Amino acid sequence: MFVLSNLLIACAKIIEIILTMAYWLILIRALISWVNPDPFNPIVQFLHKMTEPILYPIRKLLPFSLKFSIDVSPIIAFLIIIFLQSFLVRTLLELATRVR
Repeated sequence: MFVLSNLLIACAKIIEIILTMAYWLILIRALISWVNPDPFNPIVQFLHKMTEPILYPIRKLLPFSLKFSIDVSPIIAFLIIIFLQSFLVRTLLELATRVR
C-alpha cells in the first residue's frame, strides 16, 4: 500500500506546483495589464497563451452586466485556485497518509 500512498503524494505535489504556477502567471498578467503592454512582446504573448485557457471560460460564464466593468476573471480564478489547493491537494495528502 505504500506504493499507492507515494503515488498520491506525488500527484498532490505536482497538482500543487501547477496550481501555484497558474496563480503566479495570472497575477503577473493582471499586473502587466495595468500598464498597457506591447502585445508583440514575447513575454506578454507567453503570459496570454498560458493564462487565456484558464480565464476565457470564466469570462464566458460571467453575467453580461459584469463584462463592461473591470475584468474580474483573475479574481475568480484566484479563488478557484485557492479552493483547489486547500481542498484537492490536502485531501490527496490526507488520503495518502490513511492508505499507509
